[in-house]
Amino acid sequence: QVQLVESGGGLVQPGGSLRLSCTASVSILSIIHMAWYRQAPGKQRELVATITRGGGTVYGDSVAGRFAISRDNAKNTVYLQMNNLKLEDTAVYYCKSVGPVRDDWGQGTQVTVSS
Repeated sequence: QVQLVESGGGLVQPGGSLRLSCTASVSILSIIHMAWYRQAPGKQRELVATITRGGGTVYGDSVAGRFAISRDNAKNTVYLQMNNLKLEDTAVYYCKSVGPVRDDWGQGTQVTVSS
């Protein structure tokens, strides 16, 4: 089982920025791809962004152009840089690892965008 620990959430005003981190308990080079999801109250969990071992990225339509996913293999960490945050970005953000055998989730970190 891969342990994933997210950090970096918090309260930010509209238009502000935050950077989330997700650190894995194993080498992320052994993981097929890493992803960020989010879930707002009363809504389904949705994909925010993914990054493959090779560095390929995919973004959800609602965050494309504002968010950027990246990885530091030496630190076993994936980042989500979130810029120009909007009220509707408020959610619990989860990190997910997709491995050859199983998927694992972090515990989530709260992001609240409010004026």
